Amino acid sequence: MSKDYYKILGVDKSATQDEIKKAFKKLAMQHHPDRPGGDEKKFKEINEAFQIVGDAEKRAKYDQFGADFDQQGGFGGASWEDFMRAARSGQGGGFGGANFGGFDFGDIFGDMFGFSAQGGSASGRGGRRGSDIQVDVEITFQEAAFGVEKDLSLRKQTKCDVCRGSGSEPGSKMDTCGVCHGKGQVVQQQRTFLGVMQTVATCPDCRGRGEKPSAKCKHCGGDGILSKTVQLNVKIPAGIDDGQAIRLTGHGEAAPHGGVSGDLYVRAHVRSQKVFHREGFDVYTESEINFTQATLGDKIKVLTLDGELTVVVPEGTESGQLIRLKGRGITQLGRSGRGDHYVKIKIRVPKKLSKKAKQILEELKNEL
Repeated sequence: MSKDYYKILGVDKSATQDEIKKAFKKLAMQHHPDRPGGDEKKFKEINEAFQIVGDAEKRAKYDQFGADFDQQGGFGGASWEDFMRAARSGQGGGFGGANFGGFDFGDIFGDMFGFSAQGGSASGRGGRRGSDIQVDVEITFQEAAFGVEKDLSLRKQTKCDVCRGSGSEPGSKMDTCGVCHGKGQVVQQQRTFLGVMQTVATCPDCRGRGEKPSAKCKHCGGDGILSKTVQLNVKIPAGIDDGQAIRLTGHGEAAPHGGVSGDLYVRAHVRSQKVFHREGFDVYTESEINFTQATLGDKIKVLTLDGELTVVVPEGTESGQLIRLKGRGITQLGRSGRGDHYVKIKIRVPKKLSKKAKQILEELKNEL
């Protein structure tokens, strides 16, 4: 009887590759034999299922021909013992490089334990990254439509003015780190339910730089950063909408010991107003006219983003009708051109009429 690999992994036949991968991770954590309550037989079964339906090409053949289409016996010809031996010995530096039947288990199990696929650290050589900063800026509707420049004052961590972020006293030399021997990384071993895992981490002594100053900067104490108020001119792009943010790379918090600075996110908040209504890059306003203007047509004044304009109301205009002013809307973000301005017409019906006006309307009643 053909095995139902989808059922083994607990997913539908229509599941995406990402959904299959997530299901496998969850079951692997639950049933691995090195974990308390683990089940080696079950674990072998889910790995066999993932080897097939986790690969797009093999999955297509399996869907067409069933489980016996071209099996070589678990993990692309490698035995279960081969797989477990590689897992426990840290083949290729942890799971980075442990590849069976086209599957990189460094990617799968690395995600479980926080290791990178190649056994490296997340920060890598050069130290940690500085924190991101978010600031909120209030702008008007017109400023959002056409763009604006804003001056910001920020209190944040900046690179030391004396050592320029290196943490080294000016004139002193940099020595090779004695812990990592200039590599910026150290090999660490960690026991998990898969056995002893070997990983590469940032050197804690030099913080990934591979070298240390022979004398620390006296101005910043060797950290390479200082708290400082900075002035920044920010260009808010034309077409930005309420709640949208722009990113300024490298303008966030500076990182200590020569690390990479974070980013600055400037979030726009458009000040509320009653005249204009925005939909995408188009603008909508309302204009009220009387019955006579709607019937005979007229010229009216309309407030737009470009100021007051004269707009022609055609005869026979109905209430709710839209008059389009092409290219009078909001500047399209990241593109040339502008949206349109739509004037929604509302016909005002008078509640009180003079005797003469009533007489005239009565005479027109049968003609309209």
